[in-house]
Amino acid sequence: MNSVADPRRYFEAVSAERSSTAQTPPVCLYLEVTNRCNLLCETCPRTFETLEPPADMSWELFTRIVDQVPNVARVVLHGVGEPMLVKNLPQMIRYLKDRGTYVLFNTNGTLLQPKKFQELIDTGLDELRVSLDAADRATYAKVRGKDFFNRIVRDVGKFIAYQKEIGVAGPRVSLWLTGLKETVEQLPDFVRLAAKMGVTEVHLQRLVFDEQGYGLASAGNSLFEATRADEQAAIEMAQAIGAEIGVTLDASGATEPGLSLKRGAEDQPWATCRRPWSLMYFTAHGRALPCCIAPFSVRGYENYTLGDATQQDLREIWNGPAYQQFRDSLLSDAPPAPCQNCGLRWSL
Repeated sequence: MNSVADPRRYFEAVSAERSSTAQTPPVCLYLEVTNRCNLLCETCPRTFETLEPPADMSWELFTRIVDQVPNVARVVLHGVGEPMLVKNLPQMIRYLKDRGTYVLFNTNGTLLQPKKFQELIDTGLDELRVSLDAADRATYAKVRGKDFFNRIVRDVGKFIAYQKEIGVAGPRVSLWLTGLKETVEQLPDFVRLAAKMGVTEVHLQRLVFDEQGYGLASAGNSLFEATRADEQAAIEMAQAIGAEIGVTLDASGATEPGLSLKRGAEDQPWATCRRPWSLMYFTAHGRALPCCIAPFSVRGYENYTLGDATQQDLREIWNGPAYQQFRDSLLSDAPPAPCQNCGLRWSL
């Protein structure tokens, strides 16, 4: 079995020796099983531009990629779309679980209907991350572009209740909130809402934005490096409430939310990133990108495409000229465009 439950642990498998050539195969794959979505989130680039033509990853492309990394420890089945729109999603999960891979995906929760509960459980999925982004209906509609708040709260709650009823622990369900100036003060209520739904794990997600900053994804709405006292107080209150009612509050890429929102002291914080030596990200069309943050941090996939899984073997891409040049740049004082603000405007 290759299960890796802690998202920080799989990076530890990567050698500390970093150069233009990766010494080991990737231990994690991000597979964008679709770039379609049924929401119009104000923090997502696909709401405002066509990144690639709408598509679901074909079964042939999915298996072609996965079969080339037979010992992959962890696979994340999402990108810029909503995974539960994909008809073959349960089959994809089972295909990975049959080889002992740890599997998870983020969902907006709009399609988590009771008729799908057992099918999802039967896949063996390890984690189900629900991006809710608000503690009330009005704020949700502003951030997400459509009003599905009550439905998501109801159906996620029903899913947790169903798991308890049949006595299963998996998949592990967590609730996610993107840290915006509009939403961070809702964090205490968000923790309370999670408890009412039966969810015991809440994560504060960093806002990633580019120079233009479409919609709410702009520097003015970012908390990173500019957290006010009242915003920090909201985080601390949410943590205290969670401790009382049995809900853990964490942050993506850090041990606790306050740390995630602080700038590092390094002169070149991006240079500590291990993603180009540990993971590969593929879009629904098979385009290899540096990581899941790249689509949110700079415009134009053509500017940082590292390969094409429909035309090249993964081994050819992984240590090909584009990847080697990318790694060299990341370790220099002139990092690639998608990486220039990692550790500065948002944390690693």
